[in-house]
Amino acid sequence: MPKDKTSNYSRLRHFVSEFGDEVFSIGASILFCKLCECKVNSDKKFNVTQHLKTDKHLKAIKREQNKIEKKQQLLTNIPQKCTFNIDLCKTLISANIPLNKLSIVKFRQFLEKYTKNHIPDESTLRKLYVDDIYKETIEKIRSQVANNRIWVSIDETTDVKGRFIANVIIGTLEIEHSGSIFLFHSEQLEKTNFSTITRQCTIIFIRRGTMHEKAGKSLKVFYSKMLHVTCAAHGLHRIAEQVRDHFSTVDKVIANCKKVFKKAPTRVEIFKIEAPGICLPPDPILTRWGSWINVAIYYCENLSAVRGVIEKLDEDDAVSIKKTKKYIVKPGIESNLAYIKSNFTILVEGINKLQTKSLSLITALKIIEDIEKSFKSLRGEAGTIVKNKFKTVFENNNGLTSLKRISKILSGEEENSELDGDLEELTSDDIVFFKYSPITSVDVERSFSTYKSLLTDNRRNFKFENLAKHLIIQCNSDNFE
Repeated sequence: MPKDKTSNYSRLRHFVSEFGDEVFSIGASILFCKLCECKVNSDKKFNVTQHLKTDKHLKAIKREQNKIEKKQQLLTNIPQKCTFNIDLCKTLISANIPLNKLSIVKFRQFLEKYTKNHIPDESTLRKLYVDDIYKETIEKIRSQVANNRIWVSIDETTDVKGRFIANVIIGTLEIEHSGSIFLFHSEQLEKTNFSTITRQCTIIFIRRGTMHEKAGKSLKVFYSKMLHVTCAAHGLHRIAEQVRDHFSTVDKVIANCKKVFKKAPTRVEIFKIEAPGICLPPDPILTRWGSWINVAIYYCENLSAVRGVIEKLDEDDAVSIKKTKKYIVKPGIESNLAYIKSNFTILVEGINKLQTKSLSLITALKIIEDIEKSFKSLRGEAGTIVKNKFKTVFENNNGLTSLKRISKILSGEEENSELDGDLEELTSDDIVFFKYSPITSVDVERSFSTYKSLLTDNRRNFKFENLAKHLIIQCNSDNFE
């Protein structure tokens, strides 16, 4: 008796259930192999299992597995913006570790071993994560400064590639403590003058120089409450430069002596033998505030030892030795060095104090006042020149004069003072927020140090657009933990 249709279908369903619907399907009362794309004899289970062992079916299985692996590979290659990748990218940029370090096998293996995560390719982070982290940083800065009174510091520099770079630091003014400070923008300028600076600036303006004063006046039209304050620390540095110009013999000793021991290991060894326990003559960095006076203080304290070493060197070996021998025995060199250390150490100390973070306005202005009081006792030609320079530098800083008035109001020295002149647009509530107002551009100078560390010799091909993003992420990393 022939089998009925229902029992035949049940048998076929049993085969599909047993071997999987990804292998077999039922169609028109037949068993169909999906992999081999052919009909399979299903009269007996033996026929079905025989088909599964055929070479044709085994090759079909292999082809299917290859297809699955390719799909999985494609899915793996599709970048996923996971939290680990975001944190990894932030960490590398914040620590100034180039993203291409991820291509180092040992480094990747270390990270994979201890994080138990798949480490993305550097291109994945660069293309898909850096821009998002930069935008997130900017948005966080906006939210932090929103509805707050702010100060802005702008400075420009020229990098190793000859580009004019301007950085914009923005900070909040708080009543009870110093506010948050952010690097908000970095821009490549066509040239550095007041018009290019003006296009970038907003509220309170801290910098030095004629072009910045012009920019400040231009912006005052749009921001009536803005005060333009030139950097007080740089003002002290300009006075230190005046000291250097006046004491030309000391400057020649410093300039030539540093060359004597530069890239000269034999002379360095002689110095160590002849002057044990004394460090080599320091090299003044003229762009670093007050560094020349620090070097002059070194020579005041160690002139005899340095002179003894120089006398033992052969002047025919180098021009610098010959010149140093000439100037280091000049009459008056000792008295000049003593005068510099006695009267201008306070300049260096003042510059260092002004670079301290979280200074109140009253404390910062007290540092300037103490230097001014100290200079009143100066006598002689050098004293007159320095006092005149101090007067010129700080009397022309109108914004600082306004801050002095605000400081006196806050300290109670001027109880009945009228808010006139530059202060006429300010309210009594505005005045309170100046308690921790900065008077230096030291924060923007720090951002340039970070910029310099980013643009190393092996990263000169960094496009400025990408370099600016890395700089802003790195400089603000401590603000958003």
